[in-house]
Order: sequence, then structure tokens, then C-alpha cells
Amino acid sequence: MTSRKVLDRPIRVLIAKVGLDGHDRGAKIIATALRDAGMEVIYTGLRQTPEMVVNAALQEDVDAIGISILSGAHMTVFPKIIALMKEKEMTDVLLTGGGIIPEEDMEQLLAMGVNQLFHPGTTTTDIVDFIKSKVNNHF
Repeated sequence: MTSRKVLDRPIRVLIAKVGLDGHDRGAKIIATALRDAGMEVIYTGLRQTPEMVVNAALQEDVDAIGISILSGAHMTVFPKIIALMKEKEMTDVLLTGGGIIPEEDMEQLLAMGVNQLFHPGTTTTDIVDFIKSKVNNHF
């Protein structure tokens, strides 16, 4: 894929809840904030697999994926998504996420290839600004 600067279309973001985590209030708040900021948002709903998320991201031709995870399965979910994205050559898709993730796990996940992880309490403005900045400048 070619490098790009500011897009001439809305940024497309897929928001997903992976695994058995049934709490999606935060994901819906983020999805609404991204929509309000002018982005196109695809919300996959609850109980998605990493394969479902990556396939949906490919089908929807998204610029970014946001994973909301509160279940503690982040060290399984994110590496699987990263591997699938590499397998499908999705080098131009920003991978972000947030939820209940210990700092030491965040550091490992960032080193593996997650672009950013957001702590609980991060403002929606900070998330919107991060995604806009990174996608428009191709990370």
C-alpha cells in the first residue's frame, strides 16, 4: 500500500469486542465519539473472534481497528489479531485498543505491534485526536 497524508474521505474505524467480554458500553461510547468527529464507524458487536475482526476490517476497508477488552484476555487476543493482520498484509491499518490492561502488558503489546492502548478514563477527545493524527499521517 502507498503512504498517504490527509485523506479525502472520512476515516473508517472498526470497533470490536473480542471474546466473552459482554460489557460494551465503553465501546459504544467510543464509536459514538468517533462518529461525532466525522469518522465512519463499523461496530461489530459482542463476542467476536480475532478472525471475525480481521475479516470484517478487510471487507470494510478500514483505516483503523479499535479493540475494547475488559476480560483479561488481551495477551491472547491482540497477538492473534496482529498475526492475522500480518498474514493478510494489513500494514496500512492502525491497531488500537483499550480497557483493563496492566501497564507491563501494555508495554509488551506495544512492542508486538499494537499502535496505542488507552487506559480507562482516557478522554474521547484524546482517542479521536490520536486516530486522526496517526491515520492522516500514515502512523
